[in-house]
Amino acid sequence: MLNLTINQAMEDDYPGLLDLNNLAVPNVNAIPTETLASLHSQSVYLGVARTSTEIAGFLLALPCTADYDSPNFQYFKRRYEAFAYLDRIVVDQRLRGRSIGATLYQDLNRMLGDVYPLLACEVNLDPPNPGSLRFHQRLGFNSVGTQQTEGGTKRVSLLMKALSPDPS
Repeated sequence: MLNLTINQAMEDDYPGLLDLNNLAVPNVNAIPTETLASLHSQSVYLGVARTSTEIAGFLLALPCTADYDSPNFQYFKRRYEAFAYLDRIVVDQRLRGRSIGATLYQDLNRMLGDVYPLLACEVNLDPPNPGSLRFHQRLGFNSVGTQQTEGGTKRVSLLMKALSPDPS
């Protein structure tokens, strides 16, 4: 079993987060440091999973009130009053299949379960990302729609999940 710690991101983490993020393109969009800093400043959660030697993954979630022009975020904002939006989850490809993503989601749920009733995200259908779609379905996400983005070069499944309040 992999020994992980989850911490909130610090500015010093940005280079490592961006390296992981950019290795995951096209499953997530590439972003510059300035965009990551802006998203982090608005986020309700930017958790970083670490092994003893490296960043293993991260998860970035925004409140429904964020100033964010993503067409996927805007889809949810037009349809739902209160939600947190999972902008991206990235796990080091060498460490996938070791529950890092699920651990990040558990930490997010622990932090947000009493604040937001819903968690929204999207997964690429074209170009396909079947591993992410299966992962999110296992976690209880359901499709609430699809849409074309980036001038029709991408098609995404828009997913929603009810968050459970923290039992503690």
